Amino acid sequence: MGIVLSVILPLSLAFIMFTLGLGLTTGDFVRVVSQPRAFVAGAIAQLVLLPVLAFMLLSVLNLPPELSVGVMILSFCPGGVTSNLVTRLAGGSVALSVTLTGVVSLISVVTVPFLVAYSSVYFMGAAAPAFNVTSLALAMIAITAVPIVVGMVIRHFFAAWATRMEPKLLMVVTGLFMMIVVAAVASNWGVFSGNIRILAPALIILNILLLGVGLFIGRLLNLGRSDSIALAVETGVQNATLGITAGSLITEAAMGLPPFSLPSAVYGITMYMVAVPFIIWMRVTEPIDD
Repeated sequence: MGIVLSVILPLSLAFIMFTLGLGLTTGDFVRVVSQPRAFVAGAIAQLVLLPVLAFMLLSVLNLPPELSVGVMILSFCPGGVTSNLVTRLAGGSVALSVTLTGVVSLISVVTVPFLVAYSSVYFMGAAAPAFNVTSLALAMIAITAVPIVVGMVIRHFFAAWATRMEPKLLMVVTGLFMMIVVAAVASNWGVFSGNIRILAPALIILNILLLGVGLFIGRLLNLGRSDSIALAVETGVQNATLGITAGSLITEAAMGLPPFSLPSAVYGITMYMVAVPFIIWMRVTEPIDD
């Protein structure tokens, strides 16, 4: 399992982030300036409201400290390629979704290491694992920021190829993500089965709350239906692969993934239990022309 944690998992995340970068253009980042209201609302929802709601939920649950840290790690993660796909299927603004995912992913390189360090000390006290914040930040740059930039550069110089390959790579990424989740759960089945009754409902509740908060903010700001859907999905659907990887970068378990990664692995399954009904709801309330 050591090679999976140290090599295969980071490379898989890098490939997923490369695929995300392949769908980004400089115009997506210009949109941050030209249409700031929707972006700022989404960024605040992801970077501030999401961790706050996760912390409030954990305060009323009785999760083991390691799993609480894992839930917070997940809450610090940005959206991912999956959030872009869910936004598209639900009829939301893909441009806004991709912009939020890309920009917040780059911001998370700075925010995640420090927030993880604080959370581990808060929930675990003296038992918190010692890790180098700088090393974690550099690792995240290597497996998230660099692949995104490489994908964008390729998109800029080989736009036709990138446009043709992006849907195919998205299918590969989806399959790769599912393999990571299955492997993560199977390798740590004992901890998973012992906490699934608490962990799964907690993650589902958090997921539903965040989707609702995103829709509410969109309506409050009169952003329009498509932007509101994108904002809801970006707030409620997180990059589980990044959560799994970040948890494994903190400390490696003797066998399987460490408990820090388990909530993200479980979330990789439960988020579909929430996302699929959400997509159906959005389509039923206002059918989307394909």
